[in-house]
Amino acid sequence: MVQTATRIGTLFAARKSQGRKAFIAYLTAGDPSPAHTASLVLALERGGADLIELGVPFSDPIADGPVIQRASERALSAGATLTGLLETVREIRRHSEIPLLLFSYLNPLLRYGFDRLARDASAAGIDGVLLTDLSVEEATDPVRRLREHSLDTVFLAAPTSSDRRLRLVAEHSSGFVYLVSRTGVTGEQVSLSAAAAPLAARMRAITDLPLAVGFGVSTPDHVAEVARIADAVVVGSALVKFIEANALSTSLASGLEAFTRDLSAPLRAS
Repeated sequence: MVQTATRIGTLFAARKSQGRKAFIAYLTAGDPSPAHTASLVLALERGGADLIELGVPFSDPIADGPVIQRASERALSAGATLTGLLETVREIRRHSEIPLLLFSYLNPLLRYGFDRLARDASAAGIDGVLLTDLSVEEATDPVRRLREHSLDTVFLAAPTSSDRRLRLVAEHSSGFVYLVSRTGVTGEQVSLSAAAAPLAARMRAITDLPLAVGFGVSTPDHVAEVARIADAVVVGSALVKFIEANALSTSLASGLEAFTRDLSAPLRAS
């Protein structure tokens, strides 16, 4: 199937021509409340984010550490829904063309209706979907349905992935491949995993797709280190933790913008 270029593909082509790496920011949609999400996305963009992963809050986020688990709990308690998130995406699109990736467990999308989700997400302005718990061995049909609506499909590859699984990840991914720097759940780390560079080398031998590295990236030094081995750097828990710590502040958006600018500074310097 021939797929038209998405904002994600356009972003990575532009960064490659500029000799720059992309900064990908994750936030849990609806945290600290659904009313905050659009302004926080725009703050992340002003701070230097090139692509936003919008996490769909879920009651059983098994791949996430305590920081993002708490964010999901806050969002759900505040009334966040997938329908509401798509309305927020429409609002964001009135102000920004930043690439938006829906980051979700499979269950909320199945409850919404997978074909309906693909149609509505594309119409709202989502550019791609990352399903954290969809087995790549069972991804052929979901990938087809999403790509029929011009949505990129992003899959995770881990240091423990076999060569066969890496090939399947490459086959089913478009836009970019998300490399998990270490095994375990999401969360800030003191140092970057030594497994990230070997995994990136293995993946580069299989695909020409851009590679993004995440899990445990939480400081400007981490960002600079990842930029040496990948095409994009993903920061999640550090941003979500900042939102948690400043949720009641009237300057939450401006503070998040400044925090993001500091984290992404090594990419602009390079």
